[in-house]
Amino acid sequence: MARLGTLDRADLPTGTPAAPELLQGGSHWLLQGDLNGYSRPTGQGLATQARAGRGLRVLASPEPRGSRLRVRLLEDGYPCWVEPADLLGRATARGPWRARLLEAKAIEAATAGVMHFADQAQRISNHYLWGGSLGPNYDCSGFIQTAFERSGVWIPRDAYQQERFCQPVAVGPTVFSLLRPGDLIFFGTRQRCTHVGLHLGNGRYLHSSGRAHGRDGLGVDGLSPADTDPVASHYRRELRGAGRVVRCHDGSTLA
Repeated sequence: MARLGTLDRADLPTGTPAAPELLQGGSHWLLQGDLNGYSRPTGQGLATQARAGRGLRVLASPEPRGSRLRVRLLEDGYPCWVEPADLLGRATARGPWRARLLEAKAIEAATAGVMHFADQAQRISNHYLWGGSLGPNYDCSGFIQTAFERSGVWIPRDAYQQERFCQPVAVGPTVFSLLRPGDLIFFGTRQRCTHVGLHLGNGRYLHSSGRAHGRDGLGVDGLSPADTDPVASHYRRELRGAGRVVRCHDGSTLA
């Protein structure tokens, strides 16, 4: 079963094509094409990506004219910067967005779809892309979010947010019997989660990792000390914990 939550209403008539003078603070838009979201008002650094069909709210009108827009993606509350030109001809005004908040049993049933998506994704040639969530190139948390989103379950965007969002599950390098396929495994420092993988079973997990300590894309590693691969060994030393997705994101902005 699902329950519904509602965000702010848009002021423009539904279906109005995006135009420079309409991209004002408070306006809501439905993406008709894929979109890059940047981490800063200038520069090339990606924060995330949004596929066609997603919604966003403009947080503030651009100043000066032509500069990037500060927006919030509706489904996960994620803030980022976008190029106004990228919305022209690729976004239309939308009405209120309603979060589809699945119950835990429905989310559990969706796990099969999550695992199928993950299996298919790793079969396609890919590389690690910071901010990537459209595929085939992903960052760690972008891959996880997309795997769940494709099965109708919205979770937060970043790894540390996903860690806080999940129901904790006990885990260790030799203790992973409580983990189920579809659980998330978190890595990082004592202070902060910086990486996440998708548990496949028996302590094996699929994750998108970079070049420095990873595989430059999607690959499978293990928690067990028996897995002596350098990548597995690196992340085993940074193991923080694990969690289970038992609720859907309501679209609120997370710290």
